[in-house]
Amino acid sequence: MPAKDSVEAKIAQGKRTVVFSKTYCPYCRQAKNLLKEVGEDFDVYELDTMDEGDDWQAYLGQKTGQRTVPSIFIGGKFVGGCSDLQAKHKSGELKTLLA
Repeated sequence: MPAKDSVEAKIAQGKRTVVFSKTYCPYCRQAKNLLKEVGEDFDVYELDTMDEGDDWQAYLGQKTGQRTVPSIFIGGKFVGGCSDLQAKHKSGELKTLLA
């Protein structure tokens, strides 16, 4: 299955929140910890442990314009990376998105 189809299926058919991550990335760890702190159950795909991870990351870069991880989707919409998630949490927007 092409990377585009796989990624889109994971976003559409998974849990409300989906995180594309890498196991060694400190920003990914921060984002996942924040989601856990607010009680959000989410799907995570560790791109560095997947054979197709590079292809998925390349597609995510085309889709979002963001070439780095984490790439976080809530309700099928791209919300950004770690700093974006932290800003949404600080402003209260994250609570609204997860309500």
